Parts: sequence; structure tokens; C-alpha cells
Amino acid sequence: MTIPIKSYAHVRLTVTDIEASRAFYDAVFGLPVAFEVPEGADEATREQLGFLFGGVIYQLGDSLLGLRPVADDVFSENRVGLDHLSFAVEDRKVLDDAAGQLEARGIPHAGVKDIGAGYILEFRDPDDIALELFAPKA
Repeated sequence: MTIPIKSYAHVRLTVTDIEASRAFYDAVFGLPVAFEVPEGADEATREQLGFLFGGVIYQLGDSLLGLRPVADDVFSENRVGLDHLSFAVEDRKVLDDAAGQLEARGIPHAGVKDIGAGYILEFRDPDDIALELFAPKA
């Protein structure tokens, strides 16, 4: 018998610099914040939100994307753990527009690629975590 999962609840990325990571994710994706320690929070609130580790959790549709600033090493997709994180987009046009937005922000990317089942756009965040946008073929 298997466990009947239906989707991801959340993904949390471990990062080195929360300010740099937040600036990147805010500028690139503009997701609403679901959880963060409010400025000027009292000790009880800070303790209650201790699971954030000084980071932030964004709302992404029915899922959450978190940034946890506790790393002191570098990302490698060739180690055990995360290879890359892929976000679904509507169509190829969104990828083409995204490539232009990344270029305007000076974020290197690999260009839109046809992978048979769809199209991808690969790039990296400030910690060199591999990110991808995926659009299915129509």
C-alpha cells in the first residue's frame, strides 16, 4: 500500500543571506508573504515564529515557498538533496517574457529550451540554487 499524497505543501530553501535572497525572490517572482517575523515583534511572537529561523515563507498558489537563512556553505545540485526547483508557467510566451525580465535585471539564464514535453528556462538565485520555469507544449 502507498501513501496517497496529492501535492506539495511547501518547499523551503536554505540560503546564506536573507536580504539578498529576499531581494531576488521579491523582484523575480513578487509572491505575497505568508509568514515572517513582523518588525518590532515582541519576544512571544518571535518565539512563536521561531520556525522561520529569521527567514520568510511566501504563498505560491496552494503551496508555500520558504527561505531559511542558516547556510554557511554553497549549493551544489551534485550533492544529495535538491537538484533544482521548477515552477510551472502558463505557456511559452511567459517564458520568453521571463527571459527578457531576467536579462533586464542582469540575471544570467540559459535561454528558453525545447525539451520535447515542453519548454524550460533555467537560471540561478543568489546562492546559486538552480531554478527553472516550465511551460507545457500547447
